[in-house]
Amino acid sequence: MRKLTYFIACSIDGFIGDPSGDAQFFVPLVDEEFFEDFVKAEYPETVPTHGRRATGIDDLENKKFDTIIQGRSSYDLALAIDVTSPYAHMRQYVASRTLEKSPDPNVEIVSDDVVGRIRELKQEDSEFGIYLCGGSQVAGELIDEVDELVIKTYPLVLGSGMPMFGSAFALTEFTLDTVRTFKNGVLVRTYQRRR
Repeated sequence: MRKLTYFIACSIDGFIGDPSGDAQFFVPLVDEEFFEDFVKAEYPETVPTHGRRATGIDDLENKKFDTIIQGRSSYDLALAIDVTSPYAHMRQYVASRTLEKSPDPNVEIVSDDVVGRIRELKQEDSEFGIYLCGGSQVAGELIDEVDELVIKTYPLVLGSGMPMFGSAFALTEFTLDTVRTFKNGVLVRTYQRRR
């Protein structure tokens, strides 16, 4: 069975963006060490296709994921810069109840039963997992399906903003797997779902 991994950047106080969801303030903290030793070496497919081209890593093979699910707000960030297929190197799904038709044949809109669709994808036979890109609402809807968390915590406190999970209160247990630290102050924690 394939894993659904929520691979996400957040502040020390657990926000993935400002109240509108913008997270551009994390970008300056992606320095050479963090990019080369972590992103490029272990998770190159999590960089959008246009970013892969700009950083010269477009030829790298996927290492962890071959499928991505993201929410409408996350997808809108790509559409705002006229990119309709932001992760062309993976199968792409966008969870949205408001986007009626996909602007790109390589992006499938999941308008209802996103949990059911993820369960179908998890049953596929593949050596690769599924990348939950965000945002908060789709992560909250899929919390019961998340098998792994990879949380990149940046040394910033926001005070308020978009939480990692937009969901009602519920205890969901994970066990700490690994912790990595980087000179720029970024901490990457990996957790496995306790089932």
